[in-house]
Amino acid sequence: MTTPQLYHCLRYTDPDRAIAFLTALGFTEKLLVRDPEDPGIIHHAQFQWRDHGGLMFGSVRGDEEETAPWFRPGTSVCSLVVGSDEEVDETVRRGIEAGGRLVDPPSNPPHGGRTAAILDHDGNYWNIDSYPGA
Repeated sequence: MTTPQLYHCLRYTDPDRAIAFLTALGFTEKLLVRDPEDPGIIHHAQFQWRDHGGLMFGSVRGDEEETAPWFRPGTSVCSLVVGSDEEVDETVRRGIEAGGRLVDPPSNPPHGGRTAAILDHDGNYWNIDSYPGA
């Protein structure tokens, strides 16, 4: 199977800024559906992470704060596995250059690999890790 089977889903207050950030981290655009009357609104975006990971997102929708609080910007945590310890540092650097804020500097945890974390402009937590899991 070559298509993602698990997607992390988000809403963004500024989806174009999110696209710049996600692209800097290494995501690639697969589908982007903008509102035809207001192109600043994204109804649905689908971005791929490496070989089999995926992310779907869109613009914040007016009533979701009350009806779907799980979509509230700044409440999400996502772990991105990269190919090497060096790639952790490089991905973090690109994320910061694209507006991310470092919250956990690169370190080498006892379970192996290298890890660091940044926040995007809405406050979502992005863990960058070379440890692929057990």
